[in-house]
Amino acid sequence: MPDHAEAAPAARPVDDTLSPLAPLRAPVYRLLWITWMAANTTMWMNDVAAAWLMTSLAPTPLWVALVQSASTLPVFLLGLPSGALADILDRKRYLMMTQFWVAAIAIVVCITVLMDWMTAPLLLALTFCNGVGLAMRWPVFSAVVPEAVPRSQLPAAMALNGVAMNASRIVGPLLAGAIIASAGSAWVFVLNAVLSLVAGFALMRWRREHKESPLGRERLASAMRVGVQFVWQSRRLRGVLLRISLFFLHSTALLALLPLLARGLKGGAAGTFTTLLASMGVGSIIAALSLTRVRRWMPVQRLIFTGTVLQASSMLVVAFAPNIYVAAPAMALAGMAWMTVANSLSVSAQMVLPDWVRARGMSIYQMALMGSTAIGAALWGQVANLTNIHESIAIAAVSSVTLMAIAQRLVVDRGIEEDLTPSNAFKVPQAAAPPQSGRIQTNIEYRIDPARAAEFVELMQESRRSRMRQGALDWQLTRDLYEPGRYVEQITDESWTEHLRRFDRVTAADVQLRDRKLGFHIATEPPQVTRLLIER
Repeated sequence: MPDHAEAAPAARPVDDTLSPLAPLRAPVYRLLWITWMAANTTMWMNDVAAAWLMTSLAPTPLWVALVQSASTLPVFLLGLPSGALADILDRKRYLMMTQFWVAAIAIVVCITVLMDWMTAPLLLALTFCNGVGLAMRWPVFSAVVPEAVPRSQLPAAMALNGVAMNASRIVGPLLAGAIIASAGSAWVFVLNAVLSLVAGFALMRWRREHKESPLGRERLASAMRVGVQFVWQSRRLRGVLLRISLFFLHSTALLALLPLLARGLKGGAAGTFTTLLASMGVGSIIAALSLTRVRRWMPVQRLIFTGTVLQASSMLVVAFAPNIYVAAPAMALAGMAWMTVANSLSVSAQMVLPDWVRARGMSIYQMALMGSTAIGAALWGQVANLTNIHESIAIAAVSSVTLMAIAQRLVVDRGIEEDLTPSNAFKVPQAAAPPQSGRIQTNIEYRIDPARAAEFVELMQESRRSRMRQGALDWQLTRDLYEPGRYVEQITDESWTEHLRRFDRVTAADVQLRDRKLGFHIATEPPQVTRLLIER
């Protein structure tokens, strides 16, 4: 009996971990979550006020849709440099800086509107500048969340980020709509500035110790190159990027043309637009709080396709809805689908990224998302100009399901989740006089059974992907023409410092790969390793 009494409490932490609200018990994550909520509230207020203002400045489908493009295009253009900086600099200070940038832009917009200087091109330019703040903010926030919660709680934390995003989707438009109706658009931007400043100062309470690498900071150009290489060499991450791009290329048609759909409904006004956005936010929150349970009985691939079909169906209903009573529930379903697909793909991306490249990887993920959103908004706006709003959304809905079905069939994620735990198993090389410049070539000589050459070469392709993900500049596998079974793996690094950085990036999965390669080595001595300086 005593054994059973002691065993019962041990099961409770498991239940707590699986709770969708478990990450909020961590003080650091709670602070970050509140900051994220405030930051996204300002984003939605800005987008609503800008989109509604554009319907007065230039009330055509293309100009209204371009507001969405101007808001998201900076993430596509600046996402990679921002992610690289977030991996290099102090993440806390960098996140604070983004909040103060957004506040400054809001003040400029406010003054411009109050002075009656605003024009359609100027509104797009200022919306683009506000999007620069989003481009800087998103990668660093994505990188710090895994620091604040255990890996087992990461899906729940990402879902709660979605709750904050979509709660702000409700609060932001409602506040913006009420302020626009009672005081005017300028005061929306005043509140934006205040909330951004409050969020920036709140981050000062976060006591995060920034640890500089003993090797110094990476150069920005090199950090960007390594980030792109990592993503390109990861099959699973490439599959995630394809799916998120397809989904947002099509789903953005609904949001981009929603102001015009709202105006076309009976009694359509600013309140109608904000009600539809709020309905979408409610659906997203419901989905976020249910995803933990849904994942237990539905595989990720099926979850993504089901969400795509639900999103497309909802778009069709909203496009041809006769009134808000039909459109609002359909927007809620669209929000559920949006959250399901976006969260599933975001968690998949986080799971394949080690911490040292996390901000860069998530910035590229966000570039794919926002780039497809910006292109989609302009594309479906132009299609609406050539046809009409309803047909444009209908074409987007049908195309969305068709292309996602093709992607699900052709790009199947068969990858096994790698153990990304950092490892010190590889001995760091020492040099009496480390070279100050010049590329480094490392040669690793293997002796294998010629009868197993095909197996070895296939395995070495995994080694190539691993070395390139770590930041190597080049990789080659050479075979001795006169001595069967002698193979030399050649890895080229940009410099001695970058060569040493690769040892800091070794994971448990890399150690397992090394052991598999050694299983082919038949010589009594370990593979011979030589390091050469490439003379210019």
